[in-house]
Amino acid sequence: MKNLLIVLFCFLHIGVAFSQEIIELPYNEDGQIKWIGDEKEYFSEIWQTQVVTNVSIPTMQVFKPDATKSNGTSVIIAPGGALYALSINSEGNDVAKWLNEKGITAFVLKYRLVPTGEDGVQEVMQIGDKIMENVAPVLPLSVQDGMAAVSFVRKNAESLGINPQKIGFMGFSAGGAVTMGVGYNYSQDSRPDFLIPVYPWTSAMPVKECRSDAPPMLIICSTDDPLGLASGSIELYSSYHKAEKNIALHMYSKGGHGFGMRKQGLPSDTWISRFYDWALAEGIIDTKISE
Repeated sequence: MKNLLIVLFCFLHIGVAFSQEIIELPYNEDGQIKWIGDEKEYFSEIWQTQVVTNVSIPTMQVFKPDATKSNGTSVIIAPGGALYALSINSEGNDVAKWLNEKGITAFVLKYRLVPTGEDGVQEVMQIGDKIMENVAPVLPLSVQDGMAAVSFVRKNAESLGINPQKIGFMGFSAGGAVTMGVGYNYSQDSRPDFLIPVYPWTSAMPVKECRSDAPPMLIICSTDDPLGLASGSIELYSSYHKAEKNIALHMYSKGGHGFGMRKQGLPSDTWISRFYDWALAEGIIDTKISE
C-alpha cells in the first residue's frame, strides 16, 4: 500500500507540473460563432498525422530548453491545418523540441478554429468552395489569439526566463496567415520582434502594405506548393522589399505543402536550420550565449 501511494503521488506531481505548462490566453467571446463540445485531439488517417480540432479556447503549451542552453530567444508557433485543424506535431511540438535543442524557448499555440464535429479534417476535405466563407469570420479571432500570445509572453518574460525584445512568431499555412495577421495588426505590447511565415496561406490573408515599424521577416515556401502559395510568398517578400524592410525568402524548388518537420529526402527537410542561420545572422539569437 505504501509503494502504491508513492507511485500515485509521483503521477499526481507529474500531472500538476505538466498542467503548469499549459497557459490559457485571454480572449473576447464572439456571439456569432458557436462551438459545441471540447477540442479534440486524434490521429487523422486522412492527413496521416496527429491533429487538434474544434479549438474554442486559445491556449499555449510551453517548451523550455535546458537551463544551460537557454539563450533568451523565444518563438510562438502556430501550426497549420486550414483553420479546421492543427497539425500539432509536425508543425508544432516537433518544431518546439528542435528549437529547445538550440536554446530557444517555444510556445505551441492552439488558436481558435472553425467549429467542427467528430472529424474536422474530414469536414474540411469535403467543404469545397465554401472554405473561405467558413474561415473568414474565424480568422480574425485566430489573429487576436496570436497577438494575445505575444502580449502574454512579453508581459511574463522575466518569469518565463526569456528576453522581452526577442519574441518571434512562426506559423505554418493557416498558421502562416495568422502570422501575417499578427504582423499587420499588432499593438505595442503584441508586436513580435521577428516573423517566420512558413508556406503562408495568402489566399486567406491577402498581402497588404507592411507597417512602418514592421519586424524582420523570413518566409519559407516551395515552388511546387500544390496550393499555389509560392506566388503569395513572393508577393509578401516584394511588399517588404519595396518598403525597404528587413526581409528574407527561402524558396525551395521542391517540398510541396505542409512539410513541416516531416522528412522527404529533400533540401526542404533542413528549412528550420536555415531559420537558425538567419536568426544568428540577424542577431536574434545571442551567439555568445548559444555557444
